[in-house]
Amino acid sequence: MSDRLVAVFSTFETLTDPRMRRSRRHELFDLVVVALCGTIAGSDTWADIERFGKERLDWLRTFLTLRNGIASHDTFGRVFAMLDPAKLVECLRQWLDEVGREIGPHVAIDGKTLRGSFDKAAQKNPLHLVSAWASEARL
Repeated sequence: MSDRLVAVFSTFETLTDPRMRRSRRHELFDLVVVALCGTIAGSDTWADIERFGKERLDWLRTFLTLRNGIASHDTFGRVFAMLDPAKLVECLRQWLDEVGREIGPHVAIDGKTLRGSFDKAAQKNPLHLVSAWASEARL
């Protein structure tokens, strides 16, 4: 299972790490994969992603190195702020194409707006929820 999981994320290995080599405690690939898994699991902030990583550390170590454990939320934020956005978007597109080939062509999408979530005083938009279901892969 671990080889297949790593292969799914292999497009992110082409990202260039913008950090100085001597100050790296966490591999860029590990940071990106943890952030992606955390986001898929519903994490909205870097702190949520850090929490996700710590809660699922044993599972993540089945396919990631994580030599120094899970990075802090500050590290996630700092590293992602330094990444080249165009290259990250290109990697995400390639990753989504590969995942799409794995799960099949049919994905059902459903969207909802949460009633009463608009805040007129703060002029905040209502909360929206989008769900996607890959029927053939049962995901």
